Amino acid sequence: MLIQIICIVLYILAAVWVGSRLFHHQGPNPKLMALPAFLALTAHLYLLSNGILQGEGTNMSMTNVASLIAWMVTLTMTLASFAFATAILMPVVFGFSAIVVLISAIVPDIHVMQIDMRPALIVHISLALFAYGCLIIAVLYAVQLAYINSRLKQKKTSLLHSSLPPLMTVETIFFKLLIAGTVLLTLSLVSGFIFLDNMWAKEQAHKTVLSVIAWLVFCVSAIGHQQWGWRGKPVITATFIGAFILTLAYFGSRFVREVILG
Repeated sequence: MLIQIICIVLYILAAVWVGSRLFHHQGPNPKLMALPAFLALTAHLYLLSNGILQGEGTNMSMTNVASLIAWMVTLTMTLASFAFATAILMPVVFGFSAIVVLISAIVPDIHVMQIDMRPALIVHISLALFAYGCLIIAVLYAVQLAYINSRLKQKKTSLLHSSLPPLMTVETIFFKLLIAGTVLLTLSLVSGFIFLDNMWAKEQAHKTVLSVIAWLVFCVSAIGHQQWGWRGKPVITATFIGAFILTLAYFGSRFVREVILG
């Protein structure tokens, strides 16, 4: 509990510090943000290792999986902040991780699995986690892209001028993340169909169907951009829809089983 409290406080400190500097003419300094951020990430990793690695198996509960993905996204975005202007997104990222850690503390969830540590299965699980994490980061950039578009149309860029990156830079990163996430999701689905026997089993069929639908949404968006130059609101909206469907695939049924039905 002490480590959880420390982790939450550090995430909140990092979020508040970045948020308070958004209106500063020089903008946030990633180097100053790094200390509470990396301390929070270290504490979070400690919590994950203790929460997931159980003596009798691997606790892949919904809260643990969500916490792992939150940690991956936060680490990636924190590292990216040194090279790209991501300050406007960081309060949301840190705040979300703090909420996930808080939920894990309040609602301890146990879903112990005896995972067969076959290389093929490890590859499939890793691809699925990285695909979801990459696409969630793409959603964050889509939010930033939509915000910058809105400010440009309203001609009010001066409010957060120092913290807003160029529109084309954000758009370029967004589409790279969208394509990379789609490729990883493709590999995850292919590896699942090849190496897993229960992709169409009763308890997994809905997850497979929703994942394929999300994959189609992302594929259409990525191909449309590459072939016909799609951009702007239609692609951003499609990304939100695809991420929502993929979230339902990953967490929907488990939320009903583990939280609602206990």
